[in-house]
Amino acid sequence: MTSPLFTLNSAARIPRQGYGVYKVPPQQTATLVRQAIEVGYRLIDTAALYLNEEGVGRAVREAIADGLVRRDELFITSKLWNDQQGYDKALQGFEESRQRLGLDYLDLFLIHWPAPKQDRYRETYRAFETLLADGKVRSIGVSNFLPEHLERLLQDSSVVPAVNQVELHPWLQQGPLRAFHAQHGILTQAWSPLARGKILDDPQLLALAEETGLSVAQLSLCWLRELGISAIPKASSPARMKQNLELPTAALPAQLMARIAQLDRNQRVGSDPRKVE
Repeated sequence: MTSPLFTLNSAARIPRQGYGVYKVPPQQTATLVRQAIEVGYRLIDTAALYLNEEGVGRAVREAIADGLVRRDELFITSKLWNDQQGYDKALQGFEESRQRLGLDYLDLFLIHWPAPKQDRYRETYRAFETLLADGKVRSIGVSNFLPEHLERLLQDSSVVPAVNQVELHPWLQQGPLRAFHAQHGILTQAWSPLARGKILDDPQLLALAEETGLSVAQLSLCWLRELGISAIPKASSPARMKQNLELPTAALPAQLMARIAQLDRNQRVGSDPRKVE
C-alpha cells in the first residue's frame, strides 16, 4: 500500500504521508528507510541537521537498483540548516546535501527555520529559486515559518513556497497559519504529528480513539488527512510504519472532527520559530 498524493503549486505530486528520519541514528538510517520503502512509503524526509542524509541516499539507491521502486516514484525532501543561510551559502549547502544523498536532484528542498534574527531567509530563498530554475530541485519551500515570515518572503519572491512544514498535532492545530496557506496555495505538512508521542496518552484522544476502534496515532493521522495536511510520522519498526500508513479510508464524522478541534492548546513540543537561530 502506498499513500495517496497531493498536487503542489509546482505541479509536482507529493505523497500525503511520508517517513521522517529526525533523530534516527546514522548507522540505522539505511535499514529503516529501506524498510519504509518496502512497506510502501514513497516520501522520505531528511535534513542536513539530522546527519543521516548518506543513509537515506544509500537506501534509496539500493532500492532502485534492486527494482523495488523507480526514482520517479519517490519523493525525497531535505532541508538547509541555519548556518548556511544566505545566497551563496545556500547554493553550497544544497550541493553538499545532494552529494551526501547521492542523487541527481531533490524533489523538495526547504529552509529549515526562518532564523529571523539573521534576517537572511529572503536571500536564501532567492538561491532556492535559482536551484528550481536550474532543475536541481523539483519544488522549493520552507519549514517552521509563521505568517509574518511568509508575508515578508512573498513580498519579493517570484515562486510561492510549495510546502511549509511545521509542528502540527491535536494540541497545536495552527488554524491561522493553515488559513494563510490555503489563501496562498501552500501545502501544510506536519512534523511531529503525534507531538513526539506525547498525545498518545491524552485521555480525551484515548476516549475518542476507543469510540472509533482506532489507535490514537491512527486517529490523529486520519484527522490530519481530513484537513488536507501531509504528515511525516516517525516509526522504528515495520509494523508501526505499516500501521501509520494503512489508515481506514472512511472519512471521520464531522462531529468527531469538531471534538478534536476543541483539544487545541496552542502547545508546542518543539521550538518557537521566533527564537531559533
